[in-house]
Amino acid sequence: MAKATTIKVKMLSTEGTGYFYTAKKNSRTMTEKMVKRKYDPVVRKHVEFKEAKIK
Repeated sequence: MAKATTIKVKMLSTEGTGYFYTAKKNSRTMTEKMVKRKYDPVVRKHVEFKEAKIK
């Protein structure tokens, strides 16, 4: 069976609050780690979220 093109990734807050989002990414076209700027409700502002492994 073929390897899946899209994988689920955990987007972890860089503020260290432990808050995270989950996202899908195409592992063939986006080989580097994904970074998005999203809202963190714990610190109540927009911060960068970096990709981490789902455990």
